[in-house]
Amino acid sequence: MAPTVATPQSQSQEEIEQVVRKLASLKPISRGNYTEKHIKGNGIDALDQLPESARKRFERHNVDLSKGYPTKPPFDQIPKFVDEAFQIREEEYPYIERGKNADPEKKALFGAAKDVIHLTKHLGTEIVGLQLSDLNDKQKDELALLIAERVVVFFRDQDLSPQKQLELGHYWGQVEVHAQAPRLVDGISVIWSDYNRNNGLPLSFKNSRIGNSQWHTDLVHEKQPAGITHLHNDTIPKVGGDTLWASGYAAYDKLSPSFQKFLDGKTAIYRSAHQYIDRENPLKGPKFIEREHPIIRTHPATGWKSLYVNRSMTVRIVGLEPDESKVILDYLFSIFERNLDIQVRFNWAPTKEGFGTSAIWDNRISQHNAVWDHEGLEARHGTRVTSLAEIPYFDPESKSQRESLGLSLN
Repeated sequence: MAPTVATPQSQSQEEIEQVVRKLASLKPISRGNYTEKHIKGNGIDALDQLPESARKRFERHNVDLSKGYPTKPPFDQIPKFVDEAFQIREEEYPYIERGKNADPEKKALFGAAKDVIHLTKHLGTEIVGLQLSDLNDKQKDELALLIAERVVVFFRDQDLSPQKQLELGHYWGQVEVHAQAPRLVDGISVIWSDYNRNNGLPLSFKNSRIGNSQWHTDLVHEKQPAGITHLHNDTIPKVGGDTLWASGYAAYDKLSPSFQKFLDGKTAIYRSAHQYIDRENPLKGPKFIEREHPIIRTHPATGWKSLYVNRSMTVRIVGLEPDESKVILDYLFSIFERNLDIQVRFNWAPTKEGFGTSAIWDNRISQHNAVWDHEGLEARHGTRVTSLAEIPYFDPESKSQRESLGLSLN
């Protein structure tokens, strides 16, 4: 039998496969705006840099830090290729909207609180005198509804264990386990800008609008994107380190009726924060996970329409020319960013020494932005749990917030 003769096509295919195998052995690409350092196992161990207040919280609640902190998935378990990352949560799972059947008056939640403080007219509420770890299921349901109505709800002076934080997240939906992000354990991400700076994020006074310090919505690339996110900060600067939220309900109501009608039912492409290798075209460069969702989505608990875009991760409007899409998206982004009357700014400082503060918000109806004005001179550290929600949908019969509440539309 004559020997097989290699053709130019087969040689080219073999070369591509060699490139793919080589790329698969390299470190993960990580975020789009910086490259994280990564060591097999736990990444960069920063346990010796852990703020004292965070360490005391972990010790008080029997958190095992013997394997270092924060941890990361084993190197060989982090997806390198975009198709691998896309498949992580491609299968649909059942979702229960806990706020849908809650008591509209929220008697169980409000009745147990010392005070309920609305920070602005239509978004942002602080609950005083309740420990999140003590809530019963009825109160959790009512809190879910309150978050759906008010966008973000705050609890100061919390002695909250990471275990209880994770338990609460599981109650509200499937808890997201990030493929790459630093964590305490699976499902509890670490929010710690000092760690990110030490691992390559170029945060500085002149370069402060990167990472979490830009308007964004969490996990929009998921098939079932983020619903409720719960960030508990156990280490808070004495001055600065605030976070802002903007309402997607109010952003939608800022639009003219004609523009609302134009956008209703349209979809856009949303991308991930992290990038991966395109297996089919490995030399083209890093690629984001992308998914298509409605630009205007209906919240299942309130039935209100919300503008669901953000500058960081909304790529283009489906069906429009690129220039048309860019002009429209830039305008929609600016509504969230420029209208102070649809924003709330929160300072995390607790009123009692040694306690932390929790913010719980709904990503389906909001954007947020962490202000890096403390410049790393004081530590800011917390743990975050995100519950994934339903596949986004638009109900043409749904109303806007102001329409539903009988408020002026002018």
